[in-house]
Amino acid sequence: MSLAGAQKKGRKFLNPIPTEDAGFGKMIPILREYMDNKAENVPKIPLGPFKTDTSIYKTPPASGLRITWVGHSSLLIEIDGIRILTDPVWSQRVSFSQAFGPKRFFQPPIALEDLPPLDAVIVSHDHYDHLDKATIKFFAGKPIPFITPMGVCKYLENWGILKNYTNEVDWGDSVMIGNCNITATPSRHFSGRGIINRNETLWASFVIKGPQHNIFFGADSGWFPGFAEIGEAFGPFDLTMLEIGAYGKYWPDIHMGPDHATNAHLALKGDVMMPLHWATFSLAPHAWYEPGERLVNFAKEKNIKLFMPEPGKPTEVNGPYNSEWWKRFMSK
Repeated sequence: MSLAGAQKKGRKFLNPIPTEDAGFGKMIPILREYMDNKAENVPKIPLGPFKTDTSIYKTPPASGLRITWVGHSSLLIEIDGIRILTDPVWSQRVSFSQAFGPKRFFQPPIALEDLPPLDAVIVSHDHYDHLDKATIKFFAGKPIPFITPMGVCKYLENWGILKNYTNEVDWGDSVMIGNCNITATPSRHFSGRGIINRNETLWASFVIKGPQHNIFFGADSGWFPGFAEIGEAFGPFDLTMLEIGAYGKYWPDIHMGPDHATNAHLALKGDVMMPLHWATFSLAPHAWYEPGERLVNFAKEKNIKLFMPEPGKPTEVNGPYNSEWWKRFMSK
């Protein structure tokens, strides 16, 4: 792997190491697994409601670092005086149509119009659960910088984002926002919003380094040795934000699950770990709460400090914090 930039084969971007995504060849076994599935992959007890107290944003975090988990991979990050929104998805479904597809388990705890002023928006890749057309259109014409991997800005510009506010980055490229340096780093995933355009745009993780704090937004990735290289080059990290949900036996290369995610945290030289990409949409056959429950166990085994605030609650990162919010919605 190299931090020098992504490789391409023709029009297709390549992963840092050979990777199999959940393509046509896996469709029948994946469908069979879903049909035979007995897990509670959609909550029987409705989650929420969660509500953000937006008055908190009038006061900067005393520690300099505060996170509001909106759900899935959508985060409002307040770090060293700037505010960054990641992978904003406010729609009811993550699909090409709002008539069908995975539906959210709980309503966004904060309305788009109630967000505090933003300094930047990061979009990690073009999948529907990370790049949401209706949400992006809310920001049309607003003077907010967007940072995306190569090829993704065409969607933003088509949906009204001002061209001079879009920043396309390759792995290793950096953008300065205020006094924070945001660097795109490799991840092991794939891209495409349709059947025919797979891997024609890039996917990435991001290092966000301010004067006081250094954090890692992992977005979507399978396990790969690059986590250790990112840790060597950019770590240690005060906080890693890593995906733990949407894993399955037929796509082991493109999502991590809690075991690999905790290994990635250690490889990155992380201090505190925050899980993302779970308990919001049903994207895999596992129970909706399983990633969180398994993560807590792996963290105990590996002596990892967890940061797990409930959705919508602005929480300062002063060390480990686990609200165990999901337990009150478990049906067993």
